[in-house]
Amino acid sequence: MPSIANGTSRLQIHQLSKSYAAPVLRDVTLTLAAGEVHALVGANGAGKSTLARIVAGITKPDGGDLSLDAHPYAPRGRGDAESRGVFIVMQELNQIGTLSVAENLFFNRLPRRWGFMRRRNLLDQAREALRTVGLDSLNPWTPMERLGVGQRQLIEIAAALSRECKWLILDEPTAALTDPEIHHLFEHIQRLKREGVGMIYISHRMDEIRQIADRITVLRDGEVAGRFESGRVASDELIRVMVGREAIDTTPSRRSVRGSVALRVEGLCAGKRVQNVSFQSHYGEILGLSGLVGSGRSETMRAVFGADGVEKGAVYREDRPQPVRIRRPADAVRAGIGMIPEDRRQDGLLLPQSIRINSTLARLEEIAWGNVWLHKKRERDWVETWREQLDIRCESTLQLVGRLSGGNQQKVLIARWLMRDCPVLIFDEPTRGIDVGAKAAIYRLLHELTAQGRSVIMVSSDLEELQAVCDRILVMSAGRVAGEFSRGHWSRDALMDAAFSGYMERRTGG
Repeated sequence: MPSIANGTSRLQIHQLSKSYAAPVLRDVTLTLAAGEVHALVGANGAGKSTLARIVAGITKPDGGDLSLDAHPYAPRGRGDAESRGVFIVMQELNQIGTLSVAENLFFNRLPRRWGFMRRRNLLDQAREALRTVGLDSLNPWTPMERLGVGQRQLIEIAAALSRECKWLILDEPTAALTDPEIHHLFEHIQRLKREGVGMIYISHRMDEIRQIADRITVLRDGEVAGRFESGRVASDELIRVMVGREAIDTTPSRRSVRGSVALRVEGLCAGKRVQNVSFQSHYGEILGLSGLVGSGRSETMRAVFGADGVEKGAVYREDRPQPVRIRRPADAVRAGIGMIPEDRRQDGLLLPQSIRINSTLARLEEIAWGNVWLHKKRERDWVETWREQLDIRCESTLQLVGRLSGGNQQKVLIARWLMRDCPVLIFDEPTRGIDVGAKAAIYRLLHELTAQGRSVIMVSSDLEELQAVCDRILVMSAGRVAGEFSRGHWSRDALMDAAFSGYMERRTGG
């Protein structure tokens, strides 16, 4: 359990600067008090995550200084920062997939005796840590690589909550979580506040910011653009300061017109997370897929796309009598199915390669002469077009993707599949970690795709997003489709009831 910090404690950041090829932070100054939640907001590329990494000892600043309780603070690394009580939950998860959940939770502090790991002690500690984030039913010995991003995010949070921390940095902690998990996290944030823990909270979700933050600092282009008391500023004003213009309407201006069946899935089974799943998607519509963390929503799409093995079931294109044989993603792409995965860094991007290479991977055959020489001008023009449309913040399209912010990395991945002329497009958490301006652009693009006659399937943990964007919503619960709702015939309560229904049946033996 975290220790109670002194009420007069301060973490101070003074004129912090950092540059790579271009300035990322310019003379940023802010103060975090014990028992306070200080929100840090800004558009993608504004410098939020860089500042967080500097405070956590992961990145070295070029200029400025930090202090803890009026004493100089210059951590030599993440471990040094943690020894001073400073911990971070990063947006891009840093876990070892081949190790178990329990081993990841206590990686640097495994209980030992005479040099041997005490498995019983580790199991008990892991169960207690998982209980704090609502993962009571998860087996602590499960390999981390078997879990989806939402569960891995909760495990990262559980690891931080189990430490003796005085200062906690949360970088987009709710990006992959659904409402019940977010509510659970906020309860713990309130507890930590009462215990005197100071928190820097980074998020693009304005409703969250105004709900839990005490003070708000806005970054724009690496500089402080505004400081606010949480209860005295409206969301529209925060967005205006973030993007330098009036708030953006993220509600689509048109509804799609549903056409014929584009994709038909029948009796799909893939482990415990995908059990006898059947559904159809149509041309000209956006089909949403909802569900709690671990419900099987992402696993279903991975099975359809050939990223995970399928035990039973079939995938059909249009009204063809024969199913498509999909054993790997290349088969799905040849069948006209494209997919943006939930975990962009692990499953989607080549981080050491440029924006151009990552963006054009799905259309290499169209920019190559004889499959040998690249048509440089065509490649450059295509990538520049989508860079402008998605507002990818970069020095140039030759910049390495690994040097971009998380939100801009997501935009590069989206650009890849928007370049590919796939009739069926699966977007798994397409707006995760993306600012409000970019969200509006992505929503418009999704509706432009359906207006062109394509079929779009959108997986999201954000119910409000699904209700705003989609024409139909499927709700998954405990590995099965628990409900199907059409626009005008859904409500938040009905969607949530369906999301919990499979788990309630398990408890009652139904």
